Amino acid sequence: MAKKSFKAPNTIVLMFIIMISVAGLTWIIPAGEYDRTMQDGREVVVPSGYNEVEGEPATIFDLFLVPFKGFTESDAVAIIVFILFVAGSFSIIEETGTLRQIIQRAARFFNRNEKVRPMFIPFFMLLFSIMGSTFGMSEETIVFIPLFVGLSLALGYDAIVGISIPFIGAGLGFAGAVYNPFTVGIAQGLAEIPIFSGAGFRFVLWLTITSVGILLISLYGKKIYKNPELSSTFKTDKKRREEFHFNLDEQSPLTGAQWAILMMFLGGMALLIIGVKLWGWYIMELATLFLVMGIAAALISRMDGDTAVDAFIKGMNNVMGAAIVVALSKGLLILMADAKIIDSVLHSLSSVIGDLAPVVSANLMLGVQTLINFFIPSGSGQAALTIPIMAPLGDIIGLSRQTIVLIYQLGDGITNLIIPTSGVTLGVLGMAKVEWDQWAKWLLPKILVLYGVAMVFISAAIVIGY
Repeated sequence: MAKKSFKAPNTIVLMFIIMISVAGLTWIIPAGEYDRTMQDGREVVVPSGYNEVEGEPATIFDLFLVPFKGFTESDAVAIIVFILFVAGSFSIIEETGTLRQIIQRAARFFNRNEKVRPMFIPFFMLLFSIMGSTFGMSEETIVFIPLFVGLSLALGYDAIVGISIPFIGAGLGFAGAVYNPFTVGIAQGLAEIPIFSGAGFRFVLWLTITSVGILLISLYGKKIYKNPELSSTFKTDKKRREEFHFNLDEQSPLTGAQWAILMMFLGGMALLIIGVKLWGWYIMELATLFLVMGIAAALISRMDGDTAVDAFIKGMNNVMGAAIVVALSKGLLILMADAKIIDSVLHSLSSVIGDLAPVVSANLMLGVQTLINFFIPSGSGQAALTIPIMAPLGDIIGLSRQTIVLIYQLGDGITNLIIPTSGVTLGVLGMAKVEWDQWAKWLLPKILVLYGVAMVFISAAIVIGY
């Protein structure tokens, strides 16, 4: 009998389990509140101002109200709409085939030039990392898996390399994101610091973690190219080569419309940065920008209305789970706030790590974010849940909110590459027909290296006062 791979509960099911657990904790954890004051235009916690107060433990009725409260809370509504519109608009751009054509042309170039073939992995991983860092490519990597598994097999690599190029590439960009609106943008907004501020430090982080990741995958790819039998997918790769039939010699020129869409997209990314930096754009303006880009792509490609709308809805469907997790996360916070136990949790955490050196405290918080990410792999959902708790905790123990956001994005981005509770991870592996335990065994040592990079940068952020 074939061994069954690990199957974790759906993220939304896990969220409901967490809500039930938290509702029970409201009867155990004593209610308390910190005094708060205004500082630099935002509300911060007064570390010495904690007091126990009367609380109202959650009832069964309160528990069932949580999802509705989460969906109607203004901050959650803005984030949910933002996620849906950006994903839908990007799906229209994908429907034009522009990205696929660019990838095919580049892959054909590498196949025809033996001297530059070793750059196949670095080139495409860098490309996907840029997309992960700038507009949060995550779920979209699933559609590229068959293409890159086929390309990797055709070029003498294995299915693991085919998964790694889009998935790990985008994941590295996600972890070291400079302008990712789904993580950095949302988290900084919730932390009440200027959106996309601190980009210089994050650029160095992105460059470093991407370079390390590319080096790890390139070394593995070189080893497999020389000796394919070292691959854990060697036997199944033989069958896959017959299935994919990827013709690297076929001509598929980029059309004038696709060139125009590419230029429009690059211009849109530049406008995003300018708008945030100079004009104070936030969620509504960024969502509008992506919507305009999606409509422009449809018009340039002469896409009919039905096709454009279907693509838009398809993109929304791909992130509907993330949108629901955001609402449930916000509802969970409301449940804790109503019972007045959030500050009690902060007080307990600060008591445990507050007396430690800031570098130690920060890296312990990275461990906490990693643990939370196992249960809530949605980047935006995790931000909605943890930043309102972690940001005040940073105020208490002396860590800047910029550093708190950095800890969050690293804890979220790196673990999403391996955790079996991530729908994207399981979807990617399913598309490639690779078992989770095969993937985890291969990836775990590399994850530890990436965490080493993360800890170095978190420590550096504290030293330089980031």
